[in-house]
Amino acid sequence: MNVMNHAAPEKIAWNVAFCSEGANCFRFGLDDAGRAYIGSTLAPGEYVSDSVEALRALISAVKAGEADHLL
Repeated sequence: MNVMNHAAPEKIAWNVAFCSEGANCFRFGLDDAGRAYIGSTLAPGEYVSDSVEALRALISAVKAGEADHLL
């Protein structure tokens, strides 16, 4: 995965933000090339990008508790 620390490409179609109980809000988007993006609403210039399949696998692993050791 690519962690970026600059403004997202202008052609990302961001979806609505999803917020958890702790007010951690994330937004998801796609660009014209089909790359997927996850970004925080608190830091709009910082995001993670990769293929849709890779980010789907990441989200599934987090939901399954497989990333709890990182917290």
